[in-house]
Amino acid sequence: MTYLLLALGFLTAATAVAVVARAAAARRTGPRPAGWRAVVLATVALLLLTAVFDTVMIASGLFAYSDAHISGLRLGLAPIEDFAYPLAAVILLPALWTYLGSRRDR
Repeated sequence: MTYLLLALGFLTAATAVAVVARAAAARRTGPRPAGWRAVVLATVALLLLTAVFDTVMIASGLFAYSDAHISGLRLGLAPIEDFAYPLAAVILLPALWTYLGSRRDR
């Protein structure tokens, strides 16, 4: 199995949970604004941090990727597959935040 397939599975699962959580929250409390500016800023920050710190960790020899298991696309030294996990977090966490709501909503 390649890292790309693993990352796509992870993104698919995160997206499915996010869709269900958003739909459930909308039924319970009505639609809420998504706060897209915050989501975009968080996405940019997480992807930038991933690029910088993955490159530093790979360059220092903390870990390495077998070329047989990655797509070959890289940002810095970080394979593109590494960016799926922060992207999944940005997809999943706002949906769960909306679904769980605040204590006042309960």
